[in-house]
Amino acid sequence: MATWFITGTSSGFGRILSERLLARGDRVAATLRKPEALDDLKARYGEHLWVVPLDVTDTAAIRNVVNQAFSDLGRIDVIVNNAGYALFGAAEEVTDEQIRHQLETNLVGSVQVIRAALPHLRAQGGGRILQVSSEGGQISYPNFSLYHASKWGIEGFVEAVAQEVAPFDIAFTLVEPGPTGTNFGNGLVSPPPLAAYKDTPAGEMRRALASGTFQLTGDAIKMVEIMIGSVTRSPAPRRLTLGSGAYASVRAALTERLAALEAQKDLALAADIGP
Repeated sequence: MATWFITGTSSGFGRILSERLLARGDRVAATLRKPEALDDLKARYGEHLWVVPLDVTDTAAIRNVVNQAFSDLGRIDVIVNNAGYALFGAAEEVTDEQIRHQLETNLVGSVQVIRAALPHLRAQGGGRILQVSSEGGQISYPNFSLYHASKWGIEGFVEAVAQEVAPFDIAFTLVEPGPTGTNFGNGLVSPPPLAAYKDTPAGEMRRALASGTFQLTGDAIKMVEIMIGSVTRSPAPRRLTLGSGAYASVRAALTERLAALEAQKDLALAADIGP
């Protein structure tokens, strides 16, 4: 029996993870803003489910909840940073407050959960951290600029911290789902559109989401099963890119970036100190 700490468990990946793990006999420490959303699971699984309210934009609360979870449950084997949402709008459409909240939730919140967990994971001799990112941590769509900023940011953070804590047997996996049939779209925060963007890629993306032509091909349950299975793999996979759409998009983006890098190799080498 393993013990998992999961943020953002009210719906989507967090809820499915909690259901699957509890059903197989694991313990789950679940956090969410409205804990009553898990009353049905609490009634069914009792002490196997530890539920505490948490808003990941509150750093002090993150530290208190993580400390409480390790104190109450002892060893926690896997931390899953899942809480997040998407801000949808062209860069000049979104408000300053929306920008702040997007980054404080997706980026700073994830950073602080990791920071709060690391001393405990070191003390117990290791553990796994699954950071839910997105294909949007490797590629980009118009109208998701701030969401991408949060995901590209957390991927860079994880890449560095993974090197720092590897000697303590703490390993990270970045989970990069493609468009998936969860309720992710229902959680989009979208400011009023500017008329200037109607006939631009931003406008096209807005219409694609509104009409349903933006395809959601990923199976959330299959993705969750892959996530659960990944924690037994050694070494831990640094990334899990999930879904055929995500695979194709990320592969195309990486191939294009590598080609662009090679095309300016002479400029890169010419910038060194020397004659």
